Amino acid sequence: MNNVFAIAGVVIKELYRRKDFYVLFVMTALLSLLLGSVRFFNDDEIVRYLKEICLLLIWISTLVIAITTAARQIPAERESRTIFPLLAKPVGRWELIAGKFTGCWLACGIALVVFYFFFGLLTASREHAWPGTTYYQAMWLHWICLGMVLALALLGSVVFTAQSSNATICFIVVVGILFVGGHLHGVALAMGGVGGDIVSAVYYGIPHLEWYDVRDLVIHNWGRIDWLILGGATLYGMLYSGFLLGLTWLVFRRKALTL
Repeated sequence: MNNVFAIAGVVIKELYRRKDFYVLFVMTALLSLLLGSVRFFNDDEIVRYLKEICLLLIWISTLVIAITTAARQIPAERESRTIFPLLAKPVGRWELIAGKFTGCWLACGIALVVFYFFFGLLTASREHAWPGTTYYQAMWLHWICLGMVLALALLGSVVFTAQSSNATICFIVVVGILFVGGHLHGVALAMGGVGGDIVSAVYYGIPHLEWYDVRDLVIHNWGRIDWLILGGATLYGMLYSGFLLGLTWLVFRRKALTL
């Protein structure tokens, strides 16, 4: 575990030395503050629109951070040739994968805390309330979702040769799941036959990232999620992340590393 946490620490430092996080946070903050300064007849619904836009920007920003950060980990090590002395330390390939994932996940968690703290301050200034439990649950589920996204991007980094191809495919897959993943079962039932069976298999096989998008809960102040449901979603996300990391290790351990 010392090797895993050492690698994770390097990943965290690398992320916060880059400008990705700062640029995305400043853009999100400026757009949200600009929209928050607009008043339309003191309508209470405007606060909901502001929360919706701000949360959408947070989701977009964190997905960009997660996918681009994870997608470049293994390719960057290979291009700079630092992966060879790293694996000769000795650091096993599984430790390298686990360390990269842990670092990316913790870094995304820190970014989420910053984003959601800003979001909480912004909405509290308009609603004069701080529903801490609801925001914590939304942030926690968001973090679990990013864990699956990171594991998927790491898997892509050992499958695809180009970092840009991996990031693009991951974006398409993640956005596709978020928008249509929850509807695939209904489509399968409507299709029937072999086609329906295939769609149904896809529905049960994909990581259901859409379960973790609880923005409506925060936007409309619908109250907290039952803790048992939250625990079940957490367990599912961690198990699926572990499954993807296991696949990443199986592919990576068979991959030849050449100078």
